[in-house]
Amino acid sequence: MTIFAKIIAGEIPSYKIAENDKFFAFLDIFPLAEGHTLIVPKLEIDKFFDVPDNYLSEMLVFAKPIAHAIEKAFDCNRCGISVVGLEVPHAHLHLVPINNSDDLNFTRPKLKMTQEALKKAQEKILANL
Repeated sequence: MTIFAKIIAGEIPSYKIAENDKFFAFLDIFPLAEGHTLIVPKLEIDKFFDVPDNYLSEMLVFAKPIAHAIEKAFDCNRCGISVVGLEVPHAHLHLVPINNSDDLNFTRPKLKMTQEALKKAQEKILANL
């Protein structure tokens, strides 16, 4: 089981943003920016482009209202999207509030956020969903 599968199963706590029968969205606890959210299919598949076609299209539809909520909740030009997939062998999308393309640079140091700050970011997104 990947760490994401354990989060989905509730074995590891998370700052949940949304969930349906196919996907789970939660805050990245080592974010590039406040509000950085992960969209994870409940299927445990390593590579993003190995995810079944219907899941790929539905993942974007699932992510869309979350992206809009992120844009409303944080001071940013837009919600950026990225697929990297190197740290956890479970397909996922990153939704990140950005002001320029360098804000999606995953080689930058991650933010160190307190539990209180993560909870506040979660509440901001949920208030805009």
